Amino acid sequence: MTESVNDLVLRSDADGLATLTLNRPDKLNALSPASFIALRAHIDAIAVDDSVGCVVLTGAGRAFCAGHDLASIASAEKAPSRHFETETVDALEALPQPTIARINGHCYTGGLELALGCDLLIAGESAKLGDTHGQWGLVPIWGMSVRLPERVGRSMAKELMFTSRRVSGTDAASIGLVDRCVADGQLDDTVAALAAEVLSNSRGTNRIVKQLIDDHAQRSRVDALLHERALPHGVPDDMQERLRAGGR
Repeated sequence: MTESVNDLVLRSDADGLATLTLNRPDKLNALSPASFIALRAHIDAIAVDDSVGCVVLTGAGRAFCAGHDLASIASAEKAPSRHFETETVDALEALPQPTIARINGHCYTGGLELALGCDLLIAGESAKLGDTHGQWGLVPIWGMSVRLPERVGRSMAKELMFTSRRVSGTDAASIGLVDRCVADGQLDDTVAALAAEVLSNSRGTNRIVKQLIDDHAQRSRVDALLHERALPHGVPDDMQERLRAGGR
């Protein structure tokens, strides 16, 4: 049966939270060019949707994402443009809303690159994360060599990439690869509670803070401090309302 692009990534919205679900459970949500087309359409729509204050990225079934679909590589299946997949991960990272990766089961290689495009990573304790490019004789092009060292430091990134080692959710938390590891049975509730905390805050503040932190990456520390005090992104629309309400 031919997969419908519209079914490869599902979007559901509730009370300001948009949940994107990679939906190839029989393939452990392995990423094909068609998956990226579906994901990019949702990301582009969310980027301009003011009703969304937080985004959760997850996978259907037993895994977050097993990585790049090797069958699509072997068959030379093509994305719409040469760097479409990479630019889609970049677009995920650039979303103005805070993003949370909910990681269960396998999160390998391309799947890990996708997760690293999110702001916060929450894993179940039985999750397995790793970069296996070296195992297959591949090289990263979706951001692994940049985002993994930013997460865990240069030496640890090299060790993980040189060895293709898989680590558990618990070990991933201990090295800073994920922000938090919880019991598998608590993963949904933990992610929901975190998203609710994010959504209780000013959406304008969250967007501006996210942009300021991203701005800092392109500036010296002194320049970033001067940049922040200039209010380059303005102030939140709800500032006065929240001040009058005592911060609520």
